Amino acid sequence: MKSGKVFAVLFAVMFFVMVGFGIIIPVLPFYAEELGASSFQLGLLMSVYSLMQFIFSPMWGRISDRIGRKPVLMIGITGLSLSFFMMAFSSHLWMLFAARIIGGFLSAANMPTVMAYVADVTTKEDRGKGMGIVGAAVGLGFVFGPAIGGIFSKTSLSMPFLIAGFSSLVTLLFVVFILKETKKTTEATTKKRKSLFASLKQPIAPLYVLQWFVSISLAGLEATFAYYADDRAGLGTVELGYIFMIMGVAGAIVQGGFVGIMTKRLGEGMVIKIGIIVSAIGFALILTVDSFTTAAIYLTIFGLGNGLIRPAVSALLTKEATSGYGEITGVLSSFDSLGRIIGPSLGGLLYGLSIFLPYISGIVLSIFALVIYYMYQKRLKVS
Repeated sequence: MKSGKVFAVLFAVMFFVMVGFGIIIPVLPFYAEELGASSFQLGLLMSVYSLMQFIFSPMWGRISDRIGRKPVLMIGITGLSLSFFMMAFSSHLWMLFAARIIGGFLSAANMPTVMAYVADVTTKEDRGKGMGIVGAAVGLGFVFGPAIGGIFSKTSLSMPFLIAGFSSLVTLLFVVFILKETKKTTEATTKKRKSLFASLKQPIAPLYVLQWFVSISLAGLEATFAYYADDRAGLGTVELGYIFMIMGVAGAIVQGGFVGIMTKRLGEGMVIKIGIIVSAIGFALILTVDSFTTAAIYLTIFGLGNGLIRPAVSALLTKEATSGYGEITGVLSSFDSLGRIIGPSLGGLLYGLSIFLPYISGIVLSIFALVIYYMYQKRLKVS
């Protein structure tokens, strides 16, 4: 397959996966409530998915190094579809939990495998562009998914889950009939498999921690911004939907169109630093939000910076990799999921102390991330 066609297929795969995931976001709380979930149980229901991804992403990444990307991606998408259909037909709360656990376990294969596939089919010079395209697909999926879910929830609360399940099946067809297996897996199978602890002793390990801090700050913002925008500017759900849509589209444009150009001209390291600094500026500006316009502009500035970081980190990790790409991207996805487990709880706790603290902590975490990058550079020179 030509590189342009490969990227188009991978974009479609991740877009449909994330649309399916995003469809259920506005509906799941009400659906769980109908089945008798308390607020604490709803929190567990949301967290258990990320917990499964945290635990199993490295495993699926290593499996894709051994048996190939395509079969692992097929498993991941099939598992995602199965979990959506299980949720659609759930009649008891435990069935929702079972669906989320199964979905988290199997769909943990998707992100690391797609990123490893990109690393397989790109040169080091084009790696940032490929990772950016995947990031753009993820961002746009999150933009359109919740909107679709909100619209079809008016028919019935189970309808968005059915649509998400069928969306995943369409994605599976893309993988089965269009996506070709990469041929770079044999090298990884000849290498001795590293444990997670051994992976964290490599010179690239600080990049995992950097992504963890970035994920914590992002998840904290996502969990609290609706309350903050209401307190500061009286914004409701409709206005927030538009704001997050603007942020998502802007981030997707940057990831899909500019990350590749920037990494080629400036290098991944400089793009990471720019992304962290712009994100910190965005957090600082959010502290002054007082209207729809300022909320949209400042959150978009944050989103632009944040959108630069993940593709550049992914590209840099795979360029410096000393083991299989799947193993590397699996560990990265695991740290990303860990941030999404901790971030909402931490953000909520800080918001309870002061409505400004989640965003002040975002600035602090951005500074930590920048320091960690310089630690990585120093560690790389020493090794």
